[in-house]
Amino acid sequence: MVYGETAYEHLKQLNTFGSRVAGTEDERAAESYIKSEFEKIGLETSVQPFSVPPGGSSIHSANVVGFKQGKSSKEIIVGAHYDAVSAGKGIDDNASGVGVLLEAAKALQDIETPYSIRFVSFGAEEVGLQGSKYYASQMDESEISNTVGMINLDSLAAGDHMYVYGGAGEAGFIRDLALEIVKQKDLNIGTNPGENPKYPAGTTGDWSDHAPFKKIGIPYGYFEATNWEIGDKDGYVQTVEHGAIFHTENDTLEFIESAFPGRVQEHLSSFSLLLQELLKSLGSK
Repeated sequence: MVYGETAYEHLKQLNTFGSRVAGTEDERAAESYIKSEFEKIGLETSVQPFSVPPGGSSIHSANVVGFKQGKSSKEIIVGAHYDAVSAGKGIDDNASGVGVLLEAAKALQDIETPYSIRFVSFGAEEVGLQGSKYYASQMDESEISNTVGMINLDSLAAGDHMYVYGGAGEAGFIRDLALEIVKQKDLNIGTNPGENPKYPAGTTGDWSDHAPFKKIGIPYGYFEATNWEIGDKDGYVQTVEHGAIFHTENDTLEFIESAFPGRVQEHLSSFSLLLQELLKSLGSK
């Protein structure tokens, strides 16, 4: 098995669905694709529709959920949004995250993981984290207390460096275990060095789908590729050579592969290996 190969094939497939803007037919096509992939794997699959604003008619989107039973009824949520902005094709942000999520779902289908896993692909992230906000808002107290953590995958392909983040103190246990695996597997993945005091070492901002879960008390881990050592040192400038790739016309497979040969495959491979090992390790002790 070559880590990242399946993720790359999913990324190329998502590339065929236009720009996947929230509420559009392109987003619905991606939703159907992800649902079909979960069903092929044999996951218990469901679609959670929602509107933005709630109950309104301006944007209709949906979250796609695939459930895998583990040894324990305690659950881990693994999430990656599948919508994108109109500029570019949303390859980095966030076909890359969806590809890694789908690869992990398939790779672990016959492995008894310590925790049960809910693989969730969120809609409408780019218009205010709407999918993850809705998902979190629908969790009752028992579901929240039964959820050990949430792992968010967002913009994995283009940034100069690969990172894993987590909460402060004990809430950072997912990041801390991930960094142990990074060391064991000799992966080129680090964490936020903490050069910007607004974002202490190992943490990140509340700008992606981990934030609604953090808000309701669920610890998070977050995979991302960017560069915390340039610009305002806040993670928004992803590359030295071309600045930000996400939310620009450069967020296409053709541009990223021509500008950074081999980077997409390297990142998908490293993040796929880390995610799969992490899901096999969390709760095993």
